[in-house]
Amino acid sequence: MPKDKKSFILRIDHGIYALLERWAADEFRSVNGQIEYLLQRALIESGRKKSKGHEEEPATGKK
Repeated sequence: MPKDKKSFILRIDHGIYALLERWAADEFRSVNGQIEYLLQRALIESGRKKSKGHEEEPATGKK
């Protein structure tokens, strides 16, 4: 596993997993890859991450 990836356990509803599994297969990805792709898109669309792979610091509300 690459050193820049964080490994953790994810508990997810069986139905949601089955849907993700089919969606991932449709797009020729693993379920893990599909989840990561969806999270990347959500971060970009919410303005929390720049689209060219440059991560922004999370907002903490502190100055």
